[in-house]
Amino acid sequence: MHIGSQLQYTGKAGNSKERADIRSRVSIAGITNCFVNLGSDHPSLLEAMVKGQREKKGQFPRIITCPNEVLSDVLSLPRYGPKLIPEKQMVALSMADGYARLTNKPQCVIVHVDVGTQGLGAAIHNASCGRVPVLIFAGLSPYTIEGEMRGSRTEYIHWIQDVPDQKAILAQYCRYVGEIKTGKNIKQLVNRALQFATSDPKGPVYLVGAREVMEEELEPYQLDQGHWSPVQPSALQVTDAMRIADALVEADEPLAITGYIGRNHNAVAMLVSLALIVPGLRVLDTAGSDMSFPASHSASLGVRFGVDESIRTADVILAIDCDVPWIDTQCHPKAGAKIFHIDLDPLKSQMPVFYLAAAGRYRADAYTALGNIIYHLSQPHLRSKLKESKFENRYQALVAAHTQRLQTIAELAKPGEDGTFGTAFLTASIRRAVPEDTIFAIEAVTNTTIVADQLQASIPGSWLNCGGGGLGWSGGAALGIKLATEEMGEKKFVCQIVGDGTFLFSVPSSVYWISHRYKLPVLTVVLNNQGWNAPRRSALLVHPDGYTFTATNDELNISITPSPDYAGIAKAAAAGNLWAERVETVDELERLLPLAVESVKNGVGAVIDARIHGP
Repeated sequence: MHIGSQLQYTGKAGNSKERADIRSRVSIAGITNCFVNLGSDHPSLLEAMVKGQREKKGQFPRIITCPNEVLSDVLSLPRYGPKLIPEKQMVALSMADGYARLTNKPQCVIVHVDVGTQGLGAAIHNASCGRVPVLIFAGLSPYTIEGEMRGSRTEYIHWIQDVPDQKAILAQYCRYVGEIKTGKNIKQLVNRALQFATSDPKGPVYLVGAREVMEEELEPYQLDQGHWSPVQPSALQVTDAMRIADALVEADEPLAITGYIGRNHNAVAMLVSLALIVPGLRVLDTAGSDMSFPASHSASLGVRFGVDESIRTADVILAIDCDVPWIDTQCHPKAGAKIFHIDLDPLKSQMPVFYLAAAGRYRADAYTALGNIIYHLSQPHLRSKLKESKFENRYQALVAAHTQRLQTIAELAKPGEDGTFGTAFLTASIRRAVPEDTIFAIEAVTNTTIVADQLQASIPGSWLNCGGGGLGWSGGAALGIKLATEEMGEKKFVCQIVGDGTFLFSVPSSVYWISHRYKLPVLTVVLNNQGWNAPRRSALLVHPDGYTFTATNDELNISITPSPDYAGIAKAAAAGNLWAERVETVDELERLLPLAVESVKNGVGAVIDARIHGP
């Protein structure tokens, strides 16, 4: 069964019937790539792949093999046979994730029964939290034993991998899960799954099917794809748009907080328009998964994760497409602040605990809702009020504050007197060295706000992070992003900035093999601070005067020493076809960073292991 091209049905050469194939079905739905780890549940898929690639060149989804470090079923013993089946599929789903985030087009991942499904690991969490449209297909162990049907059990592992409820492994992270029980309605099931994946709130969907079903022969049939479109965006009601528009105009310190509005690049432009129409409106970006407001705009307060003075002082807050506008134990709005919450899922249905003290909450598309609000702001009584002198004064104060903020950020990007450098100087150097339209895949963890301050992303789609908490996303995601730019004909420069521990989580042995094989060069910069700082920070938030305050990294078991050769790991995985260096001083960085950038421009990926000393 092939889920990669839209589940087309394929049969043997010379056979007028078709086989229940999930891959051709996927291409009809607009899926262009299948990121795969194949196994004993995929014989019909393998047949379909070969046939499709031979007979439908240019009309069949591209197959990207995504092996991972840890292998199971690789035992070359007589009872297993000579199979190579990767156990973990983090890279496959992260690649599909990165591609889908940039393009908003669903992609496909094919994995192996229950073990491959479990191997998706943190990547399924990221795809769910990041609202990524991805179709995942896994086979089931055959349900017949004695050869009753084509596809019956033929190998030892078919008994071991037969589990009671494979769908339950992913169900809580998916918008839809289902089992294909017959090929006769396979196209309908795939289309239904994709409707969920591509309707807001978007997210992963999961289909399973046993070998016997995938081997079923069918009479060819067609569907009208025009009948399987996603749910259309929803708008604000007129009275609600008027209420929010009035509140923004009447406010003394209006504030917009967002996090993933940037998934729709047009919505960013709409939010910029709102900030221009309401002088003095400030915008705080919580970097949920996409660059949501240009750092170069005078209304920008930059990227902060739920803690900022503007939250405490605002009298009207518009939280729009944002999962965590503030962290109540650290920062919260003042009493009497009027809060409006616009979101694709304002109740956060997948979060057991979530609430905001909002005066109004609305399930609406951000782009459409902002258009509704802006329309009402154009009405004569509000337009005349916005011309009052206090609005011009507020705007000038905002410009001055923004200018001062950027100056402060620039002053932080200085090297140490001993010739070493910190995250700020490193990131500022990267920003100067790479092309202006570079796309950044960011997984800097505790250094994220420093990286954001220095990169100052201002182009929609130029900053992406996972939006979830599953570390290891950026390796595969950067490759998926690069693949998307190649297929769109843009061939943009892609830069991954990643913490040292997170680099290890990303399965670099798989990432850089894929990068080399499929000619997807990216620049990776590893922020090597020789440890995991996130656990220390978490402990200090709970026990500010506890043992953690004076403990060493070794005592806390968060040290990564001796430091691995991160660049060397990547180069080995790429069979030596990678530019790889370690930098520890300003002189080394200024000499080697331009060479790394040039290497990527020339088609050879590059990894810089950057030893950082401080923020």
